[in-house]
Amino acid sequence: MKKMLIIALISIVILFAIAYGLLKISGSRDFQFYGGIVTKAETTEKVVALTFDDGPTDNTDEILSILKEENVKATFFVTGREIEENFEEAKKLAEAGHELGNHSYSHKRMVLKTPSFIKNEIEKTDELVRKAGYEGTIQFRPPNGKKLILLPRYLDKHDRKTILWNMEPDSYPEIASDSEKIVMHVNENIEPGSIILLHVMYDSREESMKSVKGIITELKAKGYKFQTVSEMLE
Repeated sequence: MKKMLIIALISIVILFAIAYGLLKISGSRDFQFYGGIVTKAETTEKVVALTFDDGPTDNTDEILSILKEENVKATFFVTGREIEENFEEAKKLAEAGHELGNHSYSHKRMVLKTPSFIKNEIEKTDELVRKAGYEGTIQFRPPNGKKLILLPRYLDKHDRKTILWNMEPDSYPEIASDSEKIVMHVNENIEPGSIILLHVMYDSREESMKSVKGIITELKAKGYKFQTVSEMLE
């Protein structure tokens, strides 16, 4: 009886260790089981990519106005559901010459999902991105940056990479609450080939929206040029 209890406890510990390991791998920025993973471009040139997750929403006009004023092209990782809800805004992004990336249809974490779920989430959104008028390469970024086995495998089979980021200033509460802190964080940590992640599509992210002009101004002063993700990876 005692021996069985010990075996059971060891089994539980092993299962927890495996689960923890898989959790860490699912959010890893530098490892996945299949295919390529990108957090920044390998370059010494002073180029960076400004990327925005989620949307499009009613805030699309505001971010487009800022980018037009600064003559900067960005990459928008949009969701299929929000394209359907705000189709005219999605068309505006494409018409303005920005890159549209795939951020899944529903924005559900694509871990422990079936192959059919993953396929539908990606392909349905690809179709909507095309319908909105975008004709370039459709990069893919998983919701919350989470991936494990089946998602990377699907992407690898279709010759696509997992696009992540190496700077996410508005994901830290102590920074996200102040646009000046967001600008400072980017300015102090920028490096050639950086992929910057921001969230500006919702009213709750007002400070992120306010930071965009400052980020662009500071990085231009340092000699940086802005490119889309696809341009920077060429």
